[in-house]
Amino acid sequence: MLFFLAPAVAELLSGSAPPSEFFNPVGFLLLASLYGSGALVVRELKVGWNKGYVSMFVLGAAYGIVEEGLMVKSFFDPGWMDLGIFGVYGRWWGVNWVWVEWLTIYHAIFSMAIPITLVELAYVERRNERWVGNKKLMGLVVLLGAVTLFGYLFLTDYRPPLPQYCFFACIVAFLTLLAWKIPCSAGGNGNLQVLKPRKLVIIGFLTALTFFLFFGAGPNLVTQPLILMFLGTVLLFAIFSLLKRYDWNEGTLYHKFTLVAGAVVFLIALTPLQELDKNRPDNPQGMLIVGISALILLILLRKKLVRARIIPK
Repeated sequence: MLFFLAPAVAELLSGSAPPSEFFNPVGFLLLASLYGSGALVVRELKVGWNKGYVSMFVLGAAYGIVEEGLMVKSFFDPGWMDLGIFGVYGRWWGVNWVWVEWLTIYHAIFSMAIPITLVELAYVERRNERWVGNKKLMGLVVLLGAVTLFGYLFLTDYRPPLPQYCFFACIVAFLTLLAWKIPCSAGGNGNLQVLKPRKLVIIGFLTALTFFLFFGAGPNLVTQPLILMFLGTVLLFAIFSLLKRYDWNEGTLYHKFTLVAGAVVFLIALTPLQELDKNRPDNPQGMLIVGISALILLILLRKKLVRARIIPK
């Protein structure tokens, strides 16, 4: 489930890879191998190390650097197809720095944290267990490495400068070590009672909306990239500071679901707009069906949590 849900959320539901691209057999295999192996590795390290959501987010950031920096090289390539203004806005020392910040945050949240949380809730009785053994985990690490190497060699002819490339490889190692060192209780043992689920849905929705608007419109409103990056960091830590005030214990599984569902609903709300966008260079046909399907799956997951007595009827 997680192997396929991670690319479905990050690429299909987000519209980065609409159905005509996502369900192409070669593209589907590549995306599933990349996102799926990454999500399983992140999740198994979190559980195996007995860590919490902060460590998972840090590992998700490391995954984002692996994908966007080491594999597709969009962190460095000014001509990468998805960059747009980010190919010149905030580019120094051969690195697209504003794009680095945005995509690292995006992958940590939408590619890793959200799919992992949804699948752990779908199999709530096994959420604290390892799902693969050590040999399979090493196989997933090898698969992730192989896909990364394949992307580096064959996706584009661009080759990033070696010092910058090695720098980001070291950042991946640093973030992995940091995730291992972070206490398991970090960010989840606040003194306040968790907000009501309806408010958490709104917070999840507004968080996703804010990040997309901030990095989507920011380069056109803020002339200095460093200021935009600083404000982006402030925004990230403000959201973290808000959430860590609350006590996220075992009795708040429903609250975690509603927080994540709010962010997913934002992506769902974008799907009809994407299908109607005639200026896209790709074919967005079918995005409305994707959004409807995602909404149905959210409703079914909620019903499953009701049957498991995780949330009230």
